[in-house]
Amino acid sequence: MAFDNNTGKQTPDLPTEYSESIFESIKHVNEYGQEFWYARELAKILDYKDFRNFENAINKAKESCKSSGNSIEDHFVDVTEMVEIGSGAFRELPGYQLSRYACYLIVMNGDPRKEVVALGQTYFAVKTRQQELIDNYEQLSEDQKRLAIRKEMKEHNKSLAEAAQMAGVESGLDYAIFQNYGYQGLYGGLKAADIKKRKGLKKSQDILDHMGSTELAANLFRATQTDEKLRRENIKGKTAANQTHYEVGKKVRETIKDLGGTMPEDLPTPDKSIKQIEREQDKLSKKDDED
Repeated sequence: MAFDNNTGKQTPDLPTEYSESIFESIKHVNEYGQEFWYARELAKILDYKDFRNFENAINKAKESCKSSGNSIEDHFVDVTEMVEIGSGAFRELPGYQLSRYACYLIVMNGDPRKEVVALGQTYFAVKTRQQELIDNYEQLSEDQKRLAIRKEMKEHNKSLAEAAQMAGVESGLDYAIFQNYGYQGLYGGLKAADIKKRKGLKKSQDILDHMGSTELAANLFRATQTDEKLRRENIKGKTAANQTHYEVGKKVRETIKDLGGTMPEDLPTPDKSIKQIEREQDKLSKKDDED
């Protein structure tokens, strides 16, 4: 068991069941209201028997942090942790205070074959993305969540298109095929046309404009993780890029299943499209200006 050196209190007991609560249970908040995780507690949760092996994931995460233009010092803070070594004795050992973003990078460099690592990948990716969208994400209405995630999706699809092009997906037709592979992985074999048919959409309508926030979040996760994997592993060739998109989509689907969630193709289609919500908000804004 570790101690919080700022408060002198023992940290919570670590639960053994694999659910999102295990990551919340070891979250700490400092005097400035900033949340963080202790590296040695996270290592235990992620089933690392030897902290030296966990440090390999931390070092890879630091490299990813630096390459993305973020300051390592802001997300990986060197600290001393009090660790129980048996018989009621404790020893000071070097460790880290990790930001949510640092935890996200670490689990993305972990072994996805471990159920808890796969869960951590989803938990930290989704929570980190929500936090980036807006601090009070959970207080937003469903329409506001859809608008926020759809905006993020547009930006990340641009980045994904660039990464795919660098991998060799060059023509418009190539990119349409590449996108279909991602959808097939996430939607259990369904292509974009199949999804539109299930939603009752016309060929000209954009699928993403007719998704609820949960479905959009799953697709945002698919897009961001495919983008990062293509770049991180320097994947080359259309076939390899297509397969990568399919595998990432399939992994997201498997994680949703593991968490007991609803498969994306079974989620309800909202009554209003994103464009309808945007028009309604524009009208309200104009009315407020007139008042």
